[in-house]
Amino acid sequence: MWPDSSETQELLAGARGGDAEARNRLLERHREALRRLVGLRLDRALQRRLDASDIVQDVLVEANRRLTDYLRAAKMPFHAWLRHLARDRLIDAHRRHRGAARRSLDREQPLVPPAFADQSAVDLAALVRDRQLTPAAAATHHELEVRFQAALETLDDTDREVILMRHFEQLSNQQTAQALELSEAAAGMRYLRAMRRLRALLEEVPDERGSP
Repeated sequence: MWPDSSETQELLAGARGGDAEARNRLLERHREALRRLVGLRLDRALQRRLDASDIVQDVLVEANRRLTDYLRAAKMPFHAWLRHLARDRLIDAHRRHRGAARRSLDREQPLVPPAFADQSAVDLAALVRDRQLTPAAAATHHELEVRFQAALETLDDTDREVILMRHFEQLSNQQTAQALELSEAAAGMRYLRAMRRLRALLEEVPDERGSP
């Protein structure tokens, strides 16, 4: 998900040396990764009112404003720094929009959550539930996406973040551990636990709905 680190390092070096073009390219090449990160975490009730691209633009503006300070004393990888800025913006957006119109937002329930309407969600749902999907599940990706989203939302915050980082952001266990401020061993255990819990939840859904 995140751009190649070697080119990022070259652009960081250029930006540190005062190259305005390198600075602009550095931020722009991370736009799509930020859009995906934000889209995965944007509350479903807000997705039709607040576009992920708007939050991403705010993040990039903030990153540009604070980039000189980051370059002067970088304490974490660039993509991790951007993640922190994005998470802060998401928290602010949820607080502002849900606080202002909680009831009207809560009444809006989209049929398919846009953030998960892609093949990666289906593939992961199929992986954790059963490598041999039933014919009905294999033929109904829409249902599988919705069930996966519902199951994912029941996980606690850290377990959900582990799943999103490992499978949707494609971070390594080491990068995930760093982002969550855990040891690598602890991050690995959280990942295994989250996957087991997700599998169990997906297997429970048909019974809860009364399906055969």
